[in-house]
Amino acid sequence: MSQGTELGDFLRSRRSRLQPADAGLAPDGRRRRVQGLRRDEVARLAGVSTEYYTRLEQGKSGNISAEVLAGLAGALRLDDTEREHLTDLSSRPPARHASSPPQRVRPGLYRLLETLDHVPAFIFGRRTDVLASNRLARAVITDFDAMPATRRNFARFVLLDPAARDLYPDWEVAATEITAVLRMEAGQRPNDRQLGDLVGELTLRCPGFSDRWNDHRVLRHHHGIKRHHHPEFGELVFAYEVLQIPGDPDQKLCVYNVEAGSRTEEAIRLLGSWTASDSDSADSAV
Repeated sequence: MSQGTELGDFLRSRRSRLQPADAGLAPDGRRRRVQGLRRDEVARLAGVSTEYYTRLEQGKSGNISAEVLAGLAGALRLDDTEREHLTDLSSRPPARHASSPPQRVRPGLYRLLETLDHVPAFIFGRRTDVLASNRLARAVITDFDAMPATRRNFARFVLLDPAARDLYPDWEVAATEITAVLRMEAGQRPNDRQLGDLVGELTLRCPGFSDRWNDHRVLRHHHGIKRHHHPEFGELVFAYEVLQIPGDPDQKLCVYNVEAGSRTEEAIRLLGSWTASDSDSADSAV
């Protein structure tokens, strides 16, 4: 899909969610024929002509100045993540499809995961590919190491693996959020062939994915709360943090922290002892 089409679709989706009162506009007496704001209202709020804004939604924009982008972001009440996505969509190069180079985790990061043996932790890269995980992450989420390397992808797990529906107490929220993360990736990597293949697979195999994708919601995970259901311990609550890996902008470390003295901390302690015992047994059998 072309740059202009993606930008136009995003602008329309954000325009449709706003009512005049949300944007501080008084009723003008005209009958509204569209959901959300009209094009002329967005144009007025953004400080551009209606004709120019119409061209933006039609994919005929050309280069867009930083001032116009700021005006559009303010008019459409975009949050910081949406503003970044708008910039990505307005500046991306002509479409061409290319394969991305393999993603490698350096040895020091594997050692770092091993030292984080008291909480779940993993490293993910482009397209939410899971590049490495520690024992507790595999015990709490899923055993990515048991999958073929080309299938170790967080979005694919959440949206296609039946086990994910048991893992997440509110799977619909998890599905919406991971789709929004992929949307953000698509704006940053328009030429990523593997990402295009993943979106195509999810479109075909995951009911409801197309609706979520076409909603154009975007999300970047930094920190927050994750709730998982474990067959032995019930609900587990984690405060996750996502940290940028120094020296590699495409890799991030995600750590699931637990509250001291909580039931989750006790469950994780027991899981840690079980997985350590399993690992020792496997090592002794070799």
